[in-house]
Amino acid sequence: MDNYGCTSHPLGNVTRAPERAAIYDRRAFLKSFGTIAAAAELSLLDLRLAAAGPVLETTRLRLVHSPAICFAPQYLAETFLRAEGFTDIEYVAAKDRTSLAIVAAGEGEFTLDAVRTVLTGLDAGDPLVALAGVHLGCYELFGTSRVHAIRDLKGKTVPVWAMGSDQQIFLASMAAYVGLDPNKDINWIVRPPKESMRLLNEGKVDAYLGFPPDPQELKANKIGHVVVNTTTDKPWSQYFCCMMVGNRHFVEQHPVATKRALRALLKATDLCAQDPERAARFIVDKKYTPRYDHAVEALKEVSYDAWRQYDPEAAMRFYALRLHDVGMIKSNPQKLIAQGTDWRFLNELKKELKA
Repeated sequence: MDNYGCTSHPLGNVTRAPERAAIYDRRAFLKSFGTIAAAAELSLLDLRLAAAGPVLETTRLRLVHSPAICFAPQYLAETFLRAEGFTDIEYVAAKDRTSLAIVAAGEGEFTLDAVRTVLTGLDAGDPLVALAGVHLGCYELFGTSRVHAIRDLKGKTVPVWAMGSDQQIFLASMAAYVGLDPNKDINWIVRPPKESMRLLNEGKVDAYLGFPPDPQELKANKIGHVVVNTTTDKPWSQYFCCMMVGNRHFVEQHPVATKRALRALLKATDLCAQDPERAARFIVDKKYTPRYDHAVEALKEVSYDAWRQYDPEAAMRFYALRLHDVGMIKSNPQKLIAQGTDWRFLNELKKELKA
């Protein structure tokens, strides 16, 4: 139960009795996802607890997204959010700006994004706050016959979709971890993903770091070979890749809504772990990704069951140290963590949502 106030909870324009709200929202859930194991997770008891908790400061919520298979929990969260009392839910598409830039500007409340770009945003002074780790892994580094380890990237050409993108920052941190200077030792070129994969196939670039569905496409077409799989290869597999991030001002002013939104997202994360086939079908039907086979393969591989066990602050510290060493962030890593994280909601929900 929420720890922030009073005991009634509006759903829509009128206040529903907890029992009626529970029945209404459970029906909506079953309609959206079918009769699956996750339906039991969203029990009538859970809904009664939400309805009996403190009043939401707002029933409007905007989630900023860039379509990616590994962000599936954000897409599946909508029904859980409605069960938490949010009635006006909008998915804001990130087009010519990053998801974090939109959240920082106050044009969206929450998004999923990579820990590394969260750190660079915080370093730039953006009003962001990391709230929870969502999943481990998802990126895979592919190489030609000239690249069999990260150290082999020295003097090699690597395409990225933008300098300063998470793809480039992540690979730079990987290079720094093995002693390379990513600013001098790697020849970066900017190319879109499809062209990058074509160039890799033609041997005109040496490596490519991609997240789903790119790794699934490369494997299906037998392009290159896997050099690093961040889901299984240490140390990358030991740290969160993506996190739930909020606008700092919204989080400070709307603690009830923040906790409810995080609870919905974590339930959706559990759904991805428990029923990846159903989750994959949902995001394909909603046109967030085109191919079901690639989606279900990715959802089965990404570690969505890690949010209870792994420490999100450890991930922030690990990547902050790497990025600081190569000059990609200027601020003291511990200062960034102290100012840019708020784990209180996560710590409460870990107790409330015990498996």
